Amino acid sequence: MRIRRILAAVIATAALAGLGLTGTATAGATAQGAPSYVTPSQCKQGGGMPAINEAGNYCKGGTHDGEQVD
Repeated sequence: MRIRRILAAVIATAALAGLGLTGTATAGATAQGAPSYVTPSQCKQGGGMPAINEAGNYCKGGTHDGEQVD
């Protein structure tokens, strides 16, 4: 009987800790959605071409496609 109570307490603690980690992961994912900026050289190194003269100054193509060039 005592072992069951201890086991139940351990499971409850693990479940609550898991909920805390889920909240942290969600907050991290939200931060990644923020707009990012790359330098013209980073854009070129990633295989793209900085479109500085066009509206928005974005990197076209490569790994930084769609990111704003700063």
